[in-house]
Amino acid sequence: MPLHPEARAVIARGGLVPDGEATPARVRAAFAASWRPSPRPEPVESVVDRTVPGPAAEIPVRVYTPHGDGPFPVLVWYHGGGWVLGSLDENDATCRALCNAVGVVVVSVDYRLAPEHRYPAAVEDAYAALTWVAAHGAEIGADGRVAVGGESAGGNLAAVVSLMARDHDGPAISLQLLATPVTAPPSDRPSYVDYGQGHFLDRESMEWFFRQYPRDPSDLDDPYLAPLAASHLGGLPPALVMTAEYDPLRDEAEEYAHRLLDAGVPVTLLRYEGQIHGFFALLVDQLSVSAEAHARAAAALRAAFAQEVLR
Repeated sequence: MPLHPEARAVIARGGLVPDGEATPARVRAAFAASWRPSPRPEPVESVVDRTVPGPAAEIPVRVYTPHGDGPFPVLVWYHGGGWVLGSLDENDATCRALCNAVGVVVVSVDYRLAPEHRYPAAVEDAYAALTWVAAHGAEIGADGRVAVGGESAGGNLAAVVSLMARDHDGPAISLQLLATPVTAPPSDRPSYVDYGQGHFLDRESMEWFFRQYPRDPSDLDDPYLAPLAASHLGGLPPALVMTAEYDPLRDEAEEYAHRLLDAGVPVTLLRYEGQIHGFFALLVDQLSVSAEAHARAAAALRAAFAQEVLR
């Protein structure tokens, strides 16, 4: 279907990375200048900034607690930004919405960013936060049920920690919520060819991110950086994969969903027609479809947590 008018308006305001030769400092400054907090954030019971132990230093996290009597299940959330941009702030509205809609403690993770901290720093922080939540959840009102989620590079990290948990006998994960996830390097898949320019997130931006994050080209063959490189995907948690029609990452995310299905993993795949990258978390103040996507994600989380109770 045609681009939604709201998505078209976002595109008219410019892309995510100014140009392919920009410095991280310049891109971060432009990104920060383009984002404004909601003047009326959705209230939750409490929001607490704290740290949890990490492999290199303490990891900042933001803990959202819902109204009501706990303990509650937990969603460990990873923000997007190509592993180079972003903070705990830009996904605040989405974290609050899911916290209330599901009745879930949301732990938003401020992992280390590239290129100052290249792969696998972000992955190590993401997994450390997950294992801390699983082992120490009582400190934040958690009941032992854990899901992971994220958008874009955050969706990549959610997929990767699910792989790591499987491979290293880590925490049981009820659901992986993958919103427009990065699962492979830039490619010639049709969505890259058709929407790789002039659709908010473009090929040049993704190539720039992939120059910042890996240490060297061999990292691109590592499933903990590019999940589509995994030789097998069996034994992973159920997944909700959400894609956007006009997103260069659409086809790789949908390919990952189909590979999960082929491996016997329960998957729900939803494509949002007429939409662009960032519709789930980054652009909630500009795209009304975000509320619909949040409702679908909340329903999937509630169902996954209910399954854990029945086991």
